[in-house]
Amino acid sequence: MVLSSPKPRAFLCRRFTESVEAALRKRYDLRINENDSILSPDDIVKSAQGSQVLFASATEQINESVLRQLSPRLRYVATLSVGYDHINTAVAQELGIGVLHTPDVLSDACSEIAMMLMLNACRRGYEADRMVRSGSWTGWSPTQLLGIGLKGKRVVVFGMGRIGQEIATRARAFGMEIHYHNRRRLPPEQEAGASYHADLDEAMQVADIFVIAAPGSAQLKGIINAERIARLPARAVIVNISRGELVDDDALIHALTGGRVFAAGLDVFANEPNVDPRYRELDNVFLSPHLGSATQETRDAMGMLLVDGLDALYQGRTPSNVLIPR
Repeated sequence: MVLSSPKPRAFLCRRFTESVEAALRKRYDLRINENDSILSPDDIVKSAQGSQVLFASATEQINESVLRQLSPRLRYVATLSVGYDHINTAVAQELGIGVLHTPDVLSDACSEIAMMLMLNACRRGYEADRMVRSGSWTGWSPTQLLGIGLKGKRVVVFGMGRIGQEIATRARAFGMEIHYHNRRRLPPEQEAGASYHADLDEAMQVADIFVIAAPGSAQLKGIINAERIARLPARAVIVNISRGELVDDDALIHALTGGRVFAAGLDVFANEPNVDPRYRELDNVFLSPHLGSATQETRDAMGMLLVDGLDALYQGRTPSNVLIPR
């Protein structure tokens, strides 16, 4: 679809994939943040003046000031993310600004990263890679880098939404016992035999491997604290693909250095990209730079979901990925 001439003006806060940007140029008078830097709210306002559509991602803070200064010209905010806690949706609704996001299409990619983190944390992937690369490996040994096998282990998924359910599917294939904590219990067909724990503290007591896949929100900040980590079984493993802010870094680092937690696999961090430097000093942490949805196929699908959703809105239809219709 090509929107009517003159094309609506749009601003792209971060670079999208080549095919998605090509689709945007066909539809919009597109301005682009060419150097792909993370823009401050003030920079977004300066760059996006006169835009009807603001394309953002989880790295931008679309706060009250941004929305009010770009209103009334701004009609839509389209974020390349499932989460939308970086957008002041209450103010957007007040100002009549539509908001779109990208659910459903990244569940497979994110669950794959969760399994990558789980495997590398349990099997000491960072240490193994460093040993080979550094030339310090002197050959096979019966007790070298002994890790934790997945078969028969109890994995607790904190946040059994679309991504959490895909993690559970993959974990079953490794012979793991599935448990989960959610705000609400899933219907039996979605639960697929997993054990539900209404209480998070109770769930953590059975977690050989604890996977954080809950959506980010201010209410969950610091929920994985020292008291809860202490409830984990000995030699437990923690995996986080949600938001770094859900974990108390001091508590997790203390548990990792003291041996209370065997290992961790982290794809997200508080204050990204300013990772707590203490993590870099730990051998029993596998770190990745927020790669959850980072496949070509997924990022193309996310971008086109926004493109198609906006096409629908301009045609007077309501797409499935709209959070706030205009």
